[in-house]
Amino acid sequence: MIYDELKERLKSDPREWLVTGVAGFIGSNLLEALLKSGQLVMGIDNFSTGFRENLESVRAAVGESSWERFKFKEGDIADPSSCKEVCRGVAYVLHQAAIGSVPRSFEQPVDANRANLDGFLNMLVASRESGVRRFVYASSSSVYGNDETLPKVEERTGDPLSPYAVTKQAGELYAKVFAQDYYRLANIGLRYFNVFGPRQNPGGAYAAVIPKWIDLLLKKKRCTVFGDGETSRDFCYVENIVQANLLAAITGNERAVNQVYNIGYGRRTTLNQLYSAIRDGVAGYAPEVAGFEPIYSDFRRGDIRHTEADVGKAERLLGYHPSHSLEQGLAEAMAWFVNNLGK
Repeated sequence: MIYDELKERLKSDPREWLVTGVAGFIGSNLLEALLKSGQLVMGIDNFSTGFRENLESVRAAVGESSWERFKFKEGDIADPSSCKEVCRGVAYVLHQAAIGSVPRSFEQPVDANRANLDGFLNMLVASRESGVRRFVYASSSSVYGNDETLPKVEERTGDPLSPYAVTKQAGELYAKVFAQDYYRLANIGLRYFNVFGPRQNPGGAYAAVIPKWIDLLLKKKRCTVFGDGETSRDFCYVENIVQANLLAAITGNERAVNQVYNIGYGRRTTLNQLYSAIRDGVAGYAPEVAGFEPIYSDFRRGDIRHTEADVGKAERLLGYHPSHSLEQGLAEAMAWFVNNLGK
C-alpha cells in the first residue's frame, strides 16, 4: 500500500497528470494509484511494449466512476506533436515510456535510442512549453555501468555497458540541462533497481527474470540462470516505485528538485537465492516443482555483476521509505501471477 498520508495529500488537491507508457507494467500501476487517489490522468502509449489488457485491468480495479477521470491517446513519444498534445494542461508528468531491455538494446540500438532518447527529449521540450510543474522520469541502475562500488551512490557512476545504459545516462544529462536557467523545467530522475510486480509481462525473449521464472515454474518447466547464480540484484517491488514517483511529483522540498535518486529496496539478493524463493512460492500452488533445479548458462553480455541501492538520499530529501521487501513483494506478485497467467 502507498502511505495513507500520501494518498490523502493527493485527494486534497486533485490535479491533471500525464503518464507516458501508461499501458506498460509500471505505467499501469501508476495509473491505478492515481485514479484511486482522485486524480485526473492523461495517458499515452504506442503498445510497443505495453498492453491494452493492462488498461482493462486498471479499469476493473478502480471502477467506472474513477475510470471516467482517465483520458488516453494511442501515440508515440518519438512524435513531437503527440508529446505536445498530451502535455497540454498537465501539472505533473510521470515519464515511464521506454524500451527497457539491455539485451534488446544490443540487438536494436536504433529503436532503443529512438524511444529512450529522442522520445525523452521530445517530452522534455513539450513539458517545458506547456508549463508542467514537475517532470519525473524513469532512469535506471544501469547507469552505474562498470563501477563496482557497493552500495551504489548517486554521485558515482561508471562507463555504460549497453546501448540501453547509454540512453538512460544521456537522458539524465538532458534533464540536468533542462533544469538550468534557459529552460527552468523542474525535474526529478529515479534510478530504478530491478522492478517487479503485477502486470509485468512474463513472455518474450526479453522478459524480466521474476515473472519469467514464475511463469515457467507454473507450467512445470525448468528455469535458466545466466552465469553461476551468484550475480546479485536489488529487487524492488512496484509499490515502492509508485510511492517514489508520487513523492517526487508533489514534494515541497526545493532541495529535492533537479536531482537524481536511487529507488530500490536497499538489499542484494543473488539469483540463486531468488530462484529458491520463487520455486518455494510456486510449490505452494504446484507441489511438483519443489525439487526442480535451475539450468545454468553463460553470462549475458552487458549485465552488471552486482547492484544494491543506497536509498539514503531519497529517504532524506523525498521522504521515501520502501513499504515492501522482496519477500513481501513476491507474496503479492505470486498471487497475482497465479490468478492471471494463462488468461
